[in-house]
Amino acid sequence: MKIREYYLEAFPTDDLGDGINPKATFAGLLNQLIVGGDVYEYLYVYDSIIRERLFEKLAEELEVSYEYVYNLWLK
Repeated sequence: MKIREYYLEAFPTDDLGDGINPKATFAGLLNQLIVGGDVYEYLYVYDSIIRERLFEKLAEELEVSYEYVYNLWLK
């Protein structure tokens, strides 16, 4: 599932979801975290609440803690 599709379904009242990169995937987000890419540029959205929600979903998909995903981002 594309990140934008997930986000719009999970958070239908958040208008910022429309701005998410329509091609972005959770696998691509994980890759950005691993290679030290700019998550905000990948998502096309510069909002920390959206980032946090997507990190939570990525953690759920990977069956790891939010802290694990967050720490990848901090590297």
